[in-house]
Formats: sequence, C-alpha cells, structure tokens
Amino acid sequence: MSVILASKSAARTAVLKGAGVAFETAVSGVDEDAVKTALLAEGQGAKAIAEALAELKAQKISQSRPGLVIGADQTLEFDGRLYDKAETVEEARARLKLLRGQPHQLHSAVVVAKDGAPIWRDMVSCTLTMRDFSDDFLEDYLVREGEAALGSVGCYRLESLGAQLFSKIEGDYFAILGLPLLGLLDLLRNHGLVIR
Repeated sequence: MSVILASKSAARTAVLKGAGVAFETAVSGVDEDAVKTALLAEGQGAKAIAEALAELKAQKISQSRPGLVIGADQTLEFDGRLYDKAETVEEARARLKLLRGQPHQLHSAVVVAKDGAPIWRDMVSCTLTMRDFSDDFLEDYLVREGEAALGSVGCYRLESLGAQLFSKIEGDYFAILGLPLLGLLDLLRNHGLVIR
C-alpha cells in the first residue's frame, strides 16, 4: 500500500522524510481561499477550518489514487481572528509587528483518507509567544528570510531563523511545523507501512 502526502509544503515533506516514511506527493488542487471564505461565512473557527481543509485535500486525492492519503492544514489564530499567509514582505512585517510580544495559536490538522473517505484524523493546537524583539532585529530577520517568510501563516520557520522570534513555545514541535506526526506514525505502523 502506498502513502501519498497531499501537500506541496516543504516543511511537511521534510518532517515525513526525516521520520523515514516512504511516500509520494500530490497536489490536491483544493481552492483553499474559497473554502475558507465559505466556512468563515458559516461562522466556523480556525480549528474547524484547518480540519475541513485537511480532509478535503486527503479526500480529493484519495478518490483517484489507491493507498493512504495524508491531508494536512494549519491555521493561525490571534486575538480570535484567523490569519492567512502573508503575500508580501511588507505584509509579513506588519504581521510580525502585530504578533510581537504576544501569544498566538497554531492549529494543525491531519486527516488520512482511503478510497475517498477519511479513516483517521488528529488536531493539535500549540501556543507560541513571540518575544518583544527590536525593529532592528525584525528588519534583519526579514532580509535574511526574504520570501521564505511567506511560506507559513506565521511568517516564520521554527526550524530555522524563526526560532529567534520566540520567548515561549507550548506544544508539539511537529505540529508547529505543520504535520502532527506521532499519532500519524502509529496509524502507519498499524497499516504495516512503517516497521513496528
């Protein structure tokens, strides 16, 4: 049985590879913006949106590909509001200034589908508190990270220079990277896809 990651995320790919999982990747083509807009209009929160998107990605690929399909999504919630990825470095600067000195939540969902239907899911929420960094640090950070800062909802990569933004982190490291891993590995072991 094959394992397919329904994501183009470099961080999720690195997490699975690092754990020794054999898998392929496929892009789901889900219109995430349209789904988020519809769910927000229904009054859904950040957690529900992450889970719905993870499920849609897994199901869409699973309808046409055999094996276990892993869908994942992550949302950032700050002060009761959902934030998407910044589209420009200027937007990243404003986002990081907003989060500076404050805690925010990352909600990471993973859903595994088989034959077009979800068979397993996990949701892990983490709280990250940014330190009160200087404007000089912020400018240096943005110069050094550049476009890479636009690759995550929080404008940081915890596995890289983004670690310097924080004073406190509460939660699962893999979930912060975008893929709650430990329960997923148990599932893969139970299906004989990872050695017990």
